[in-house]
Amino acid sequence: MVDKQLLETTLLDMVRALPVGKTLAPSDVAQAVAGKAADQWGPLMQPMRRIAVRLAKEGQLVIYRKGDTVDPDDFKGVYRLGAVRID
Repeated sequence: MVDKQLLETTLLDMVRALPVGKTLAPSDVAQAVAGKAADQWGPLMQPMRRIAVRLAKEGQLVIYRKGDTVDPDDFKGVYRLGAVRID
């Protein structure tokens, strides 16, 4: 069973701890929660994506693909997560 609250809290903590301009892979968060073995963190990737999309829509983080911000409702493939930048 996935502890979605732990996943979300860990994700937000890790994003907030990033140096300015840096991003992280969602698998980094899943591994921090479940462990380094693929069979431990792999099942967390779909819940992680749903949480990341919701948090992006709420303005709590940004989803990147190939270095560009993406629409949380319309992106495919490998993505990274970063803090909201206030310019």
